[in-house]
Amino acid sequence: MEYKSGMIVHIKEEYYNRYNKYNLMINHNFNHISRPVYLLIVKDKTLWAIPLSSKIRKYERIIIKKIKLYKKCSSIMMLEINNKKSALLLQNSFPIRVYDIKCPSYIRSKPIVLPNSIQKKIRNNFKTMLSLKKEGLNLFFTDIDSILKELDHDKSK
Repeated sequence: MEYKSGMIVHIKEEYYNRYNKYNLMINHNFNHISRPVYLLIVKDKTLWAIPLSSKIRKYERIIIKKIKLYKKCSSIMMLEINNKKSALLLQNSFPIRVYDIKCPSYIRSKPIVLPNSIQKKIRNNFKTMLSLKKEGLNLFFTDIDSILKELDHDKSK
């Protein structure tokens, strides 16, 4: 299976076991299906997993608060995937390798892939968050620097 930007996937339990110390979201398994599911994006040759949540009301309230305080919200986005609303939690993103992916999410036996127009908006918000982090304003809850360091260390072995 070729994994590409815009796909919705599940992450292997081993990844959580190894990197959970870096403040990852909790992985829940129900009938061998892991939750949350993640959107993959590629940014500067790094593969990123961005959690999707079905807790729409919770994240809509957070977005409203952030917009009142900061005039915008780049860290959470609302999306519609297969006619179902989801919250995309860029603030909980983390880097992964292809072999950390358990499997894609499917609809009618086809992997779910977001349209390019939506992917572009997501990449723009993600780019904004990475830029703010470089400037000293970290909007990520996950310790992405430590995970990247470990991933680079593993590559050099």
